[in-house]
This record gives sequence, structure tokens and C-alpha cells, in this order.
Amino acid sequence: MNRIRALLSSSFARFLLVGLFNTLVGLSASFALFNLLRLNYWISTFAGNTIGAIVSFTLNRTFTFRSNVSIGSSWWKFAVVILSCYGLSYSISWLLALAVESIMPNVRTDWLHNGAILVGNGLYTIGNFLGHKYFTFRTNATNNRWAS
Repeated sequence: MNRIRALLSSSFARFLLVGLFNTLVGLSASFALFNLLRLNYWISTFAGNTIGAIVSFTLNRTFTFRSNVSIGSSWWKFAVVILSCYGLSYSISWLLALAVESIMPNVRTDWLHNGAILVGNGLYTIGNFLGHKYFTFRTNATNNRWAS
């Protein structure tokens, strides 16, 4: 029990727990939109990440970072981080998929795009943690780089 309590005292561990749930919601939506509804890559990933972002804002503000920063001053920062991370992460993963496709033209396109969704999600997660910790939900405690 003490190990669980110690693990949850770290903001990164809490972020990962929230991220697991948030990722299951958002990634499931992205894959469903792409594979079941046959929407394109950009619509599928943007809609899936938007759904996940709604869950993420609430849980990260209250549970992960235990922030007392007002909703009014944090929602727009949250949106800036989310949109920046989305654009960068999924563009990089899209370009990687195109590069792999040019090297290995026999790989199925849908496999490449599904792989790009996974890689983009990983980049997106790392960028979001850093952006939300040091920009969106920053408090005096997180100004110290050694703070958990």
C-alpha cells in the first residue's frame, strides 16, 4: 500500500495513470474513426485527441497536477499545448510513415497510418506532460525543476 501511495505522489506517475485512461479513450476513438468509419487520418486523429483532451483537462487539473490555477487562466493554455503537441506529433509521425512507405513500398498503407497514429500518440503524450507541467498547470511548486 505504501508503494502505491509513493507512486501516486509523483506527478509523472499520476500523469501516466490519467494518460492510460485518456489514451484508451482518445486512441480508441481515433482507431474507430479511421478503421470503422473510414474517416481520413487527420480527421480521425484530431477527433480522437479532442475527445481525449476533454477527459485529460479535467483529470490532469484535479488529480495529476492538483492545480489551483483557475479554469479561466488554464483552459486556453491547455488548448495551446494540446494543439501544438497535436500538430507537431502527428505531422512528424505522418512524415515518418511517408518515409517508410518510400523505402518499403509494399507495406500496406493502412498499416503505415495505424503505426503513425501510435507513434504520434507517444510523441503527443510526452509533449503534453511537459507542456502541462511547466506551462498550463504550473504553480510555485513546479517552478522548482527538482519538484515531482
